[in-house]
Amino acid sequence: MKQPLALALLLAWLGLTLLFGELRWFRRPPLIDRVRPYLFGLSLPLDVDDTHAILRVLGPLARDTGAAAARFSGVTEDLATRLERIHSPLDPTSFRLRQLGWATASLFVALLVALAADPSLPLFSLLVAGAPVLAFLVIESQLSSRSKEWKRSLLLELPVVSEQLGMLLSAGYSLGAALQRLSRRSGGVIAQDLQRVVTRIAHGVTENNALREWSTTADIPAVGRLVGILALNRDAGDLGSLITHEARAVRAEVHRDLVETIEKRGQQVWIPVTVATLVPGLLFLAVPFTEALRLFTST
Repeated sequence: MKQPLALALLLAWLGLTLLFGELRWFRRPPLIDRVRPYLFGLSLPLDVDDTHAILRVLGPLARDTGAAAARFSGVTEDLATRLERIHSPLDPTSFRLRQLGWATASLFVALLVALAADPSLPLFSLLVAGAPVLAFLVIESQLSSRSKEWKRSLLLELPVVSEQLGMLLSAGYSLGAALQRLSRRSGGVIAQDLQRVVTRIAHGVTENNALREWSTTADIPAVGRLVGILALNRDAGDLGSLITHEARAVRAEVHRDLVETIEKRGQQVWIPVTVATLVPGLLFLAVPFTEALRLFTST
């Protein structure tokens, strides 16, 4: 009994250390973490390996193990791309360390519950092994859901923003000035992405390269087509009409997706209705059938 308790206390110390290390009152954030909100779009990794000796070992281990576990669970998209897409202040190492902390804490809780309940060996093994895996999958699922919601919101906003961009270019704005104006006019997901594009341009990256980075991070075909049209800015005379046609195509695509979603939900509505109709009907049919079967067997 002493050995499991000592192991539980050791894992609790490790998990609580990692969790408390993320709290502001426990540890002052490093300078790069405080400056990060003001540097949109810059790949500034949180250098936790130089901050704590224990993280120097756990950082690469958590990153590689988490990536392998994510691939095994069916997640194929790169973690850095998803974090960059949703404008997360965490880099892949920090995210995996947070997953490791929650998994360790859940393992500690599972051990305490198992020691208190004293279950059978199969149930004990299932509880101890399933708790950290469940915590890991929950955090991974939350990130994937946020990434999908961001892509969906970007696709819904893209037709309006594309039309506004075409109008600004037709009115005589340069591409950089039009992007800067659009990034300041709203607080949507595209405005946040364009703020990163404008910041990258201000740091010396060309407009085409900054837009291609946005297209790669967004991972939406419509954004790729729009960026391809904007790449002709120095070669074509009037991009307003091309962007307007592209906006109409994107709006038609969004409309088709919306109609498909409505039809699917309409079909799903009939499932409980069908079940609610068939079950009483089967009951009414079963009563005379059983009565007739009883009469024939009795004779």
